[in-house]
Amino acid sequence: MTAHRPPASLEGRCALVTGGASGIGLEMTRTFADRRARVLVLDQDPRAEETVQGLENVAICTGSVSQPADVRAAFDMAEERFGPVDIVLANAGISQNCPTLDLDLDSWRRVMSVNLDGVFLTAQEAGRRMIPRGQGRIVLMSSIYGIVAAPERLGYVVSKSGVSAMAKALAVEWARHGVRVNAIAPGYVRTPFVEDLQRRGRLDIGALEKRTPMGRLIEASEVAEVAAFLASDASGPMTGQIIGVDGGWTAYGYV
Repeated sequence: MTAHRPPASLEGRCALVTGGASGIGLEMTRTFADRRARVLVLDQDPRAEETVQGLENVAICTGSVSQPADVRAAFDMAEERFGPVDIVLANAGISQNCPTLDLDLDSWRRVMSVNLDGVFLTAQEAGRRMIPRGQGRIVLMSSIYGIVAAPERLGYVVSKSGVSAMAKALAVEWARHGVRVNAIAPGYVRTPFVEDLQRRGRLDIGALEKRTPMGRLIEASEVAEVAAFLASDASGPMTGQIIGVDGGWTAYGYV
C-alpha cells in the first residue's frame, strides 16, 4: 500500500499570479491560498476583487501584463503587503483561432503582447527581484500548442512555443543564482470559457475528449496542483522543464 503524502507546503511563501482571477489562474490562486501562501493577483478584470472574495491572504493589483509599469506595480504591491516574492506564476494569456490568411497585424500583435511580451516582462521583473536574494521559483504557462502545432492558431502556437523556449533559456541563465524556471503545458482544460464555447457551438468537447488518450478534459485543479509542486521544495532539482498536463494529448501521434 502506498503511503499518503501531504501536499507540498507553501506556507509563508509570497506568490504573484498573473491572470489569477479567472480560469486556471483562479484555481491556482485558490490552491496557493489554501496552502497558506500569501498571494498577489495581477489581473485586468474589474471584477477580480469580487472573484477572490473570501480567500485569505489574497490581494488584487489591477493592470495588464503587457504594460511594464503595471508589472512593476504588482511586484511592489506584493512586497509591501506580503514581503519578498518567492514564487511567480506567469499565467495570463489569451486565445486566438483564425485562418492565417485572415489574421491581421493588430490581432497578431495583441496575442504576442499578452502571451509572449507579458510573460517576458513578468519573468524579467521576477528575476530582478529574486536574483539578488539568491532564490526563487518561476512557473510559466505554455500550452500543448507550445509543443505541437495546429492549424488556424498561428499567433497562439508561436507565442506559446516562445514561452516554452523562454522557460529553458531563463532556467539555464538563472540556475547559478538559485532561481528555478519551469513551464506547464496544459491540454484542453475544463473552464467556464471552454464550456461557454461548447454552448455557443464553437467547440466540440466530445471530440476533444475522444482525441485525448485519457478520454476527458483536464481539470483546472489538476494544473494548479502541478504548479504548486513546481513552486515547492519537492521539485528542488527541476528547472528548464516543460511539464505536459494534457491527458496524453502530445504523446499521441496517431489520428
